[in-house]
Formats: sequence, structure tokens, C-alpha cells
Amino acid sequence: MTVPESFWTRHIAPLLRPQFMRFLLVGAANTGFSILVYWAFLWVGLTVPFASLASLVAGILIAFTTQSRFVFDNRNPWKLLPYFVVWAILYAFNLGLIWFLMWCGLNAYLAGVLLAPVTLLLSYVLQKSFVFQRAQ
Repeated sequence: MTVPESFWTRHIAPLLRPQFMRFLLVGAANTGFSILVYWAFLWVGLTVPFASLASLVAGILIAFTTQSRFVFDNRNPWKLLPYFVVWAILYAFNLGLIWFLMWCGLNAYLAGVLLAPVTLLLSYVLQKSFVFQRAQ
């Protein structure tokens, strides 16, 4: 008889592995950069969808390089296409939640900041599963 895995073993322990820690460090830097770009474009008068898209594109170009090298150790430039697809999905998800939070009364600046950690975690799961997965 096997002992059922605990919640810790299944869900928390994998998040403490070095790869995820590197992802958090690189992701935090990339997210901070993207938030500054988002705020800057809001400040100059772009609407939320365009400010979000501009920060996404700028962030993707920086993040692809840093994450493929320092987190997933995969320098295949052809991974950029699936990386963009994942981020297109994340963009739609993020924008929908920003609009929802704005509908609930938050401003666009705070909504963007509150969603950054959610987007960061979801991006790790999607990148690890669909973009940088290892052949088994």
C-alpha cells in the first residue's frame, strides 16, 4: 500500500526547487519592468488595452531571453513562437481581469499591480508545460 502524497509534497515542495526560484527572481525583474512600461504608457495617455499590450510586447522581448537562458536552459530561438502564443493567452486573461477589477472599483494602475503575481505564476506553469518542456 502506498502512502498518499501530502499537500506539501505535491504542491508546495515543487515550488521551492531552484528552477522555480530562478523563475521568481527573473520574473520579478521582468514584471517590475513591465509594470513601469504599463504605467508610463498610461501616463502618456494610452488606453488600458494599448498600455497593457505595449508593456506585454516589451516584457516578452526581455523575458524570453532571460527565462530561456537563466530559468529553463533552452536557447532554441524557435521557442519564441510558442512563447508568444502563451503570452497572447496571458494577455487576454490579464486584460479581462483588469477590466473586471476596474468594474469592481479599482483603478487601472492598482489592477495591473494586483494581477502581476497571478500572471507571473500562471506564466511559469504554461511556459514549463508548453514552451520549454523537456522531451521525456
